[in-house]
Amino acid sequence: MQPLAINNKTSLSEKLQPIDNQTQTDKIEISLWEYFKNGNFQPGDPIPKEVELAKALNVSRTSVREALSRFKTLGIIESRKNRGMVISSPDVLGNMERVLNPQLLDDETMREISELRLVVEMGLGDLLFKRKTDAALAKLEAIVEKCEKATTKAEHIKNDAEFHAMLYKISGNKTIQRFQKMLLPIFEYILKGMPEINSGETSNNASSHRVLLEILKNGTPEGFNVQMRSHLSSYLTKFHPRP
Repeated sequence: MQPLAINNKTSLSEKLQPIDNQTQTDKIEISLWEYFKNGNFQPGDPIPKEVELAKALNVSRTSVREALSRFKTLGIIESRKNRGMVISSPDVLGNMERVLNPQLLDDETMREISELRLVVEMGLGDLLFKRKTDAALAKLEAIVEKCEKATTKAEHIKNDAEFHAMLYKISGNKTIQRFQKMLLPIFEYILKGMPEINSGETSNNASSHRVLLEILKNGTPEGFNVQMRSHLSSYLTKFHPRP
């Protein structure tokens, strides 16, 4: 067999058309995405019936139903009694929450999630200073006192989680609080994989919590963010060093 002759003036990609690996359902999904976007659909707006969509797309109702099921899974559409299917307000974190299992994540993903936490918590300063109350600071003080008395790994993990959860709560942002709850199993998984914590490490971590508390009481958002970077960077350096 003679080798394929290629004209140097024309690239191979121009001679050969790429194979379309998209299924019909994939194509229907893309078409519907464009339809929803270009039609400026808003939450609560009804969408055409399956039979109407199938006729407009010249495909079977089964294929349309399969594509719509993907939108239901994502929370883009929902069925309502006496109204049929309507555009819904999707749960942005819902699908992420379902798959955020530390046992299914590789080291690179775990490290990047740790970096994501660092970025989020470093940005809490402005919200914390805006929404802190004496009652909230008193609760944080009690948690710090428990941190200072901790002597075991189990106590350290529990108190560390409580301290950071309280910061998220003080922020007053429900999405941030939910995000923290989603990430909590991952950081507990990381901490449980640590060597047994000695008294010096426990003391240093408690001291870092105390510094953050004092800055929150009397300092500035900028100072808080700098200290938070220092506080969390040790986790990145020790457990998820960047290559």
